[in-house]
Amino acid sequence: MADIAFPSTWTGSVQARQLFKVGDFLGGNKNVINPEESIDVSGHTLVLVDRVIAKLNLEEVPTMHALTRGCCVAVLGLCLWGLVNLAGAAFGDPGEDHDYYLQEIISRQPHYYPEERRRSPESPVERRLKTELKKDKEKRLGAVKNGNKKTDKKANGKTPNSSQETYKAAEEKIEKCPPLGLEALRIDDFQLHASTVKRYGLGAHRGRLNIQAGIFEDDFYDGAWCAGRNDYAQWFEVDARRLTKFTGVVTQGRNSLWSSDWVTSYSVLLSNDSYSWVAVNNGSDDMVFKANQEKAIPVLNEFPTPIVARYIRINPRSWYPDGDICMRVEILGCPMPDPNNYYRRRNEVTTTDDLDFRHHSYKEMRQLMKIVNEQCPNITRIYNIGKSYQGMKLYAIEISDNPGVHEVGEPEFHYSSGAHGNEVLGRELLLLLMQFMCQEYLAGNPRIKHLVEETRIHFLPSVNPDGYEKAYEVGSELVGWSLGRWTHDGVDIMHNFPDLNSVLWEGEERRRGYKNVNNHHLPIPEWYLSDNATQAQVAAETRAVIAWMEKIPFVLGGNLQGGELVVTYPFDMTRFSTKVHEYSATPDDHVFRWLAFSYASTHRLMTDANRRVCHTDDFAKEDGTINGASWHTVAGSMNDFSYLHTNCFEISIYVGCDKFPHESELPDQWENNRESLLVFMEQVHRGIKGIVQDPQGKGIPNAVISVEGINHDITTAIDGDYWRLLNPGEYKVTAKAEGYSSATRNCEVGYDMGATECHFVLTRTNLSRIKEIMEKFGKQPINLSLKRFRRVRHRRRQL
Repeated sequence: MADIAFPSTWTGSVQARQLFKVGDFLGGNKNVINPEESIDVSGHTLVLVDRVIAKLNLEEVPTMHALTRGCCVAVLGLCLWGLVNLAGAAFGDPGEDHDYYLQEIISRQPHYYPEERRRSPESPVERRLKTELKKDKEKRLGAVKNGNKKTDKKANGKTPNSSQETYKAAEEKIEKCPPLGLEALRIDDFQLHASTVKRYGLGAHRGRLNIQAGIFEDDFYDGAWCAGRNDYAQWFEVDARRLTKFTGVVTQGRNSLWSSDWVTSYSVLLSNDSYSWVAVNNGSDDMVFKANQEKAIPVLNEFPTPIVARYIRINPRSWYPDGDICMRVEILGCPMPDPNNYYRRRNEVTTTDDLDFRHHSYKEMRQLMKIVNEQCPNITRIYNIGKSYQGMKLYAIEISDNPGVHEVGEPEFHYSSGAHGNEVLGRELLLLLMQFMCQEYLAGNPRIKHLVEETRIHFLPSVNPDGYEKAYEVGSELVGWSLGRWTHDGVDIMHNFPDLNSVLWEGEERRRGYKNVNNHHLPIPEWYLSDNATQAQVAAETRAVIAWMEKIPFVLGGNLQGGELVVTYPFDMTRFSTKVHEYSATPDDHVFRWLAFSYASTHRLMTDANRRVCHTDDFAKEDGTINGASWHTVAGSMNDFSYLHTNCFEISIYVGCDKFPHESELPDQWENNRESLLVFMEQVHRGIKGIVQDPQGKGIPNAVISVEGINHDITTAIDGDYWRLLNPGEYKVTAKAEGYSSATRNCEVGYDMGATECHFVLTRTNLSRIKEIMEKFGKQPINLSLKRFRRVRHRRRQL
């Protein structure tokens, strides 16, 4: 039997990393194999690293003399038994890094190749993959692809290039993995590392896909990771914290108003221990991936075959000549099953709701609404409010115990979403919400039944279907920050409503000192309604939404948006144009603050003081809410228009940092927002409600309801009913209508949910009775102004 020689001593990190090939020992080779080669035993591969040796506490191994073949096998068997027992002890504390490393080393296949194997056209993994793929191909097709041609192996007796076939076949079967969550913030800052950084604001924690910089790009919030110097030694690293099957990388350049920085090509390296790295290759050579040609549009590069590892590095190889090495990144990968991984388990959220968690095209959205309508025909109704620029109908769904009818005393509520077509999370949340309410109503959920029976609810999932279709076609990771945001004719719907703030404030300035300044139901300016202005500046979708808001007496509404995690309330415009952002309060500021807080406080993340900021603003310190103008001033917003032109109190709800999350994230996002969506709807029943009638019991439409101390009035609906949102307290309320004497009463709002009833009966004035009698007999009354009447009376007295 052949002799086998081991090193006389086994000390130090270099010797500890040495790996030995069993085949060479059994074949009689006395030489020590190069470091970091594998031991292949019965199809299983072991990799020994420093941490294993550290666990074993091996300081010195005495000289080993000649061993027989059987003795060698026995020794290796004992080693394997010892390592397995050691691994079992290590599993006792899954939160410890050393044990996690040991678990990966002992129980997993290798997920990086040694340097020698990277040069070889066929590694053991490649051979196994090649054999499996070849068998599958032969069973299904009886032939093997070689390039773009089909060749019969038996006919020509030739075997295609193994490496090329392996990777081309693997490409066909490659698994589509979701993003790890750099953009969605599921990857924490401490999991991101870099070789060097330009400054803290351009650190690795800012290298997230679609992250936005501040206007002034201060030191803390910039728009990318930027290396401290431009050379080939720079890298950006992500620690997945567990074994992950990596399939691709998405990159962007730096978000900046002043700089142009992006990477044009890069290589990718992977590792299990962050010490030994191997590059992604095509079977023989290391691959260099083409990256960005400008800084905003994301570029996806998929690997030839999925690679399992824990760490992944991006190594820039070239960059824009007039810029620096700067990147924003998303990694695509599937976490490997591992019940012992503490890092994954601690933040995992699951949902028990049986809903359709996926993104829906325009046609699929319509089909889903139809399915819900068929499941719950007694409480749902589908209708459309108009058409988009390209002729797509703007579908809405109504949920009520008497759909299609406004019931006296029942408030109207609405959610809308998708005004920015690329902010799709709100759209999917509304589709999930309508499914959930239908299912729970049929199941007898008392909370949902009370909401449906006491409220008329409207969902408008897609205000801008043209923009959504553009974003949907590209996909969640490649849509970028702005593709699909605007309508087909380039209009931002959220900023396209009439600017009534300026009308209100200019009127107050002109009529300073006068009490009778109109503070509600301000008319739309004539220029906005003209044909030329409408065709040039006002979107068809905006006109449809305005008509919808004027037709239905909404009391409360929320428009769902994306790209941030905050709730904003009016006013959205500063009073003075010289101010970029300044707190601009409405007369109902205290009510709006409560409405915003009711959503944010019941959201799973909005008020979490420990959560990471999405981009540049830390809204958690403001309890997840902010005044719109205090954030940034906007003229012609939907919220301001709704407050000044209708009775509806409207707020904007930014439901997530990621505008277009991968569909795998929808269950988590649903759990984050479900309770908030329901709680906010229930706020429509806070305040006072009632009916304004004449002595005969007939409702008086357009009667004005005023609350003392709040300089904003509302009006009654066509049947004389009204709803006034108020916080708990005692209020002096006055109802008045043209031709009727006003009436005032005290109304108390309690802390319990449910509006306080506060009804009014108004009697006709003497003048209105005279007018009514004269009109009835065909005679027109003389309308004299008060000043003219006093002058006539004064002259008569002088005579």
